[in-house]
Amino acid sequence: MGNTHSAQNDLKGVAPDTRGWNFFEADKGLQDLLALYLEPALLEFLRPHLSKLGSMSANELDVAAHLADAHTPILHQRDRFGRDAQWIEYHPAYRELEEAAYGTFGIHAMSHRSGILGWPEPFPATAKHAFTYLFNQAEFGLGCPINVTDSGMHAIIKFGSDEIKDWLIPKMSTTDTAELWQSGQYMTEKEGGSDVGSLTTTARFEDGQWRVYGEKWFCSNADAEINLMLARPEGAQDGTRGLALFALPRFLDDGSPNHYRIVRLKEKLGTRSMASGEVIMEGAIAYPVGPLDRGIHQMLEMVNWSRLSNGIKSSALMRRAVHDACAVIRGRVVFGVPLMQKPLARRQMMKIQLPAEQSLSLWFFTADVLDKAEGYGGQPPSQEAAALLRLATPTLKFRATRDGRRVTGDAMEMRGGIGYVEEFVNPRLLRDAHCGSIWEGTSNIVALDAVTRAVGKHDCQAPFQAALHARLDEAGDEDGVPAAYLDSLRGYIDRAIETISAVAARGQDEAACRQVTSTFYHAATAALLAWEGAVIHAKRGDARRLLWSRLVVEHHLKPRDPYAVGDMRWEDEISALLLSDDDVTMADAARLVSG
Repeated sequence: MGNTHSAQNDLKGVAPDTRGWNFFEADKGLQDLLALYLEPALLEFLRPHLSKLGSMSANELDVAAHLADAHTPILHQRDRFGRDAQWIEYHPAYRELEEAAYGTFGIHAMSHRSGILGWPEPFPATAKHAFTYLFNQAEFGLGCPINVTDSGMHAIIKFGSDEIKDWLIPKMSTTDTAELWQSGQYMTEKEGGSDVGSLTTTARFEDGQWRVYGEKWFCSNADAEINLMLARPEGAQDGTRGLALFALPRFLDDGSPNHYRIVRLKEKLGTRSMASGEVIMEGAIAYPVGPLDRGIHQMLEMVNWSRLSNGIKSSALMRRAVHDACAVIRGRVVFGVPLMQKPLARRQMMKIQLPAEQSLSLWFFTADVLDKAEGYGGQPPSQEAAALLRLATPTLKFRATRDGRRVTGDAMEMRGGIGYVEEFVNPRLLRDAHCGSIWEGTSNIVALDAVTRAVGKHDCQAPFQAALHARLDEAGDEDGVPAAYLDSLRGYIDRAIETISAVAARGQDEAACRQVTSTFYHAATAALLAWEGAVIHAKRGDARRLLWSRLVVEHHLKPRDPYAVGDMRWEDEISALLLSDDDVTMADAARLVSG
């Protein structure tokens, strides 16, 4: 008879993974928030493309990501004839990932040109980042080049001369991968990572052109065709005010290499598929992007776009970890009982999924206010939205990236010892998650930015408070949402705003910045989840996100006695509803948030 075991029988001991899934179709939260934030016609157009990417990310792109992670880039210094000709060798799987991201879907160009996927206008950030979110559930390393190409175009369009734009934007926005110029970002030096003002790279105007000298210590996408970099023009003042933004091409007009070399590639904990290197510039020709005394402002515009993308990528890692944990809890039998029936396993599943749902809510909110701040669709740019964006971006980046580290680790534990083995996705998720809280500013730097700058200098907390109150007022207009619960959320918001404002005003409580940023994040997401639950229930009869709001309150906002065990039946009832595929009625949700 031979081996006639079915695949199902083969998986009795080891729980299945997500192979064969569709990450878009499996994600009710993503689908619901897209329906809240996108125009119906655009959403209807995007559904088949998102479903296609959702299937690819769970299957062929996941296979490619595993291979690209295992077979890392190799830097070659010479060609086969012994000539100095640097080039980086990539595994074919990495090229497959590039073709999907840049070619098939054009994620890098969605904000900057019409015609992507056949849509006649550029996409709003909420739509673009739905693709970011799905793609990065398969591959996190390439997410950096995609994002830097996207944010680099944003900086060039906003600050560059017409000549620079005409030269670079067509090359950077094409979906023909043979013609595409990917972008890199050269900012970090040995002397200045977060302390950018201490960098020593200099730019000299020689014989009618700018030449750059110095060393960049952490250059992701090291062989990109164009790089945006900071350098100090000769004679400029010290500190960040003396920095200028330059575009540095990999090759010159005659096809010869520009005058810089990649010294080595970094051996990194995560994002192994993507080449990060150390670069020395030896009179490399570069072109100013905007005024020479505004470089730090221009680069920070790029960085803030990247920070939003960074938070979304960490949210994507969490969602992928949630998917894998769901496959385990639904597919594993322990001691003769399905794991889903074990109360402690259900509680662990809720602890894994809650941060993922919080980050999903805040990244949609942040992407939406980015569209309004930038004047998407011909609308006048909104100053109120710009203030919301200024605080939402570092808040999301700070908390989602830190939660990503814990969630990916806890999902590995849900799978058990086999989750520690590189054949499964869990080790890659865990390694990649640690990049998020360092890339584009460590947690300390981003928390300081949220408190001392967004709140302390720009007073962004007041419009944020008003926006969250407006969401709760809208939720209160829907039938069945308990008014007392919404009032309690208003109190949490007001107290979080009061606390973060007080810390910013004193200016001496730097050590408290992380704490108050986290508290603000939890209050904001509790309110957004309640609003989403009310509005989604009105649309299609599912109030489940109201229950996630209650869990945020219980686990992150209410004071807790570490010695008190208490009655956990309410939480077990919530977990049973949230782990079910059935819609949650407003009657059940209202009863459980009122407890």
